[in-house]
Amino acid sequence: MHTLVERMKKQDIRALAKAITLVENDHPEKLSLLRDVFSMEKHARHIGITGSPGAGKSSLVNQLISHIRAEGKTVAVIAVDPTSPFSGGALLGDRVRMNQHFTDDGVYIRSMATRGSLGGLARATKDALRICDAYGFDVVIVETVGVGQSELDIMKVVDTTALVLTPNSGDVLQIFKAGIMEIADLFVINKGDLPGYGKLKALLKELVMMTATENHEKAIIKTISTENKGIDKLWGKINEHHDFLYATDEGAKRRTEQRRLEVYELVREEIWRDVKGFIDTNADFSPIHAESDPYQQAIDWYQKWKKEGEY
Repeated sequence: MHTLVERMKKQDIRALAKAITLVENDHPEKLSLLRDVFSMEKHARHIGITGSPGAGKSSLVNQLISHIRAEGKTVAVIAVDPTSPFSGGALLGDRVRMNQHFTDDGVYIRSMATRGSLGGLARATKDALRICDAYGFDVVIVETVGVGQSELDIMKVVDTTALVLTPNSGDVLQIFKAGIMEIADLFVINKGDLPGYGKLKALLKELVMMTATENHEKAIIKTISTENKGIDKLWGKINEHHDFLYATDEGAKRRTEQRRLEVYELVREEIWRDVKGFIDTNADFSPIHAESDPYQQAIDWYQKWKKEGEY
């Protein structure tokens, strides 16, 4: 078993941090590490917090951590931040907002840079989530970078997705658009003391009525995160959704689909790693120019790899 995994079994928090760094940097030992991590899977509760920039996601997560810790549960937070244009690292805005938890041994907060990845998550988010699960955290929260209606990756990695909206922020005009609204398992109207709350809630109720199933109706929760209001109800609804998933076939269907997409992504990564390595070490490939036909060149390179590459 990988040495980092052995250390994680002994609750070595530095080993946890190093393991996440290893997968973020796409280290050659990444797959062997993750295979060992997978064998330790403990099925923590995986929660996604997503929404547009400025909706108060980080403040909401900060209060949610406190509420969960008051129940005696441990929490890991994977906060996906925008990438610095200078260092390529995360800008760490989320960690600044959660600094009150830094000295709590029952809380682990990790910022991850998107590094150009679309979909609101970093490429290694799923791996980091699984590592935190294997370490033994009871709850793992994934906070996405501010997303738009087409950035839906969060649904591929968590059990419950909470979409955070705010009154008078343009969200009213967005809520009936396909995509981001469809992935939400529950809706959070944060900054609920602002004008426009009633209108946004009414529109959401219409949406919920149109998408409700016989067994489940999406909840709408009002919160004011800066005043710690509504957090208990939010946690209660997250628990209700968790119970719904495990009391019906929905949970098994969701996990199966997530696993299928994960396998596809891993296969794509391994194929591209092989193709790129073959191209980089083979002088026979025609160089790319501004006038190159990208479609024909891609076909030529792919066919050459299939014929001569080690696959």
